[in-house]
Amino acid sequence: MPGGKLPAGVEHKQAHAIFVANLRFAADKLKAAGIRLLIEPINIFDVPDFFLNYTAQAQALILEVGNDNLYIQYDIYHAQRMEGELAATIQKHLSRIAHIQLADNPGRNEPGTGEINYALLFRYLDAIGYSGWTGCEYKPRTTTVEGLGWIKNLNC
Repeated sequence: MPGGKLPAGVEHKQAHAIFVANLRFAADKLKAAGIRLLIEPINIFDVPDFFLNYTAQAQALILEVGNDNLYIQYDIYHAQRMEGELAATIQKHLSRIAHIQLADNPGRNEPGTGEINYALLFRYLDAIGYSGWTGCEYKPRTTTVEGLGWIKNLNC
């Protein structure tokens, strides 16, 4: 089973074992090619039955797989929907987070349209030494160009 929705009729324990085996295989192959493997927890509200939902669950999978080439893709939007405590969760798992994605909640729109305090969060990421990539994965409320206005309005 690749990461994704739990197939109908497949027990969680069986899917977990297959997922771990697949991650081991992929992490080994990608490491040999100099490429990191990332896993991303997804919220169950937008994608019901998705197998990987929590940052701690991703961390446990990384430990079980046992390959230093496996990391978390931390999606702020999904994490806010599932667990909140963004700053504390990021700091706790910082050593295994290789990429952060952002969108605001609710609506998965650009920062500044919802409840997440991105100015505070960006200052915090700098303060704790996050050095990975941060990418935008949001749906602009209007146009793409207008949707980029949050960057100049951000007061970090």
